[in-house]
Amino acid sequence: MARYTGPVCRLCRREGTKLFLKGDRCTSGKCALDRRNTAPGQHGAANKKMKEYGVQFREKQKTRRYYGVLEKQFVNYYEEAERTQGMTGENLLKLLERRLDNVVYRMGMAESRNEARQLVLHEHFSVNGKKVNVPSIIVRVGDVVKVMDNFRNSPKCKALAEAMPAKIAPKWLETDKENLSAKVVAMPERDDIDFPFNEQLIVELYSK
Repeated sequence: MARYTGPVCRLCRREGTKLFLKGDRCTSGKCALDRRNTAPGQHGAANKKMKEYGVQFREKQKTRRYYGVLEKQFVNYYEEAERTQGMTGENLLKLLERRLDNVVYRMGMAESRNEARQLVLHEHFSVNGKKVNVPSIIVRVGDVVKVMDNFRNSPKCKALAEAMPAKIAPKWLETDKENLSAKVVAMPERDDIDFPFNEQLIVELYSK
C-alpha cells in the first residue's frame, strides 16, 4: 500500500502551518516549525510571492497532507464530492472527516492520524463488530468503531484511554470510554472542522 515515508516535519514547514502529524511533539518545544519557520530546501528561506495557481495548489497540498491521503485518493474524493448534492468543497472535507483513520484520531485513540492509520492497518479496531484493516473506510451514521480485544490490554491502549476524556470529540461522534468505542450519531458539518481550510481554493484549482 502506497504511503509517504519521508520526514513529516518537512511537510509542516513546507505548508507553513502545523499539520499535527506527530501528536504531542507538535505542541512541544521540539516542533520543527517553531524552531525553523521556513520551507525546507536550499532556497526555503527566500521570500517568494506566489501566483494564483500557487496559492490554490498549496491549499490542496495542505488539505491532502493534513488528512494523510495521496494524490490519486484525493482526486477520487474530490470527484465523489462533486457528484454529491451540495457545495463541492464542503462535501470534500466531510468525506475526509469520515475516513476511519480520522475517526480513530477524533475519538482520542491515537495521537495523530498517522498513528491511527497504523493501528487500523494492524487490525486493532472493528466497525459494527467486524474487524477491519482499511484506514480509508468511510463511516456512516449509526456505525460503531470499537477497540479490538487484542489491543485493549496493551500499555499503549491504556495510555490512550486515560487521555481519552481530555480530548474533545466532535459532536457527530458519541464516545464511550468504558467500551473504548465511538458511535457516528450524525454527519459531520463544516463547523465541526476546526482547521483553517479554504476549500474554495481547491474547487477553483480542479475547475481549471
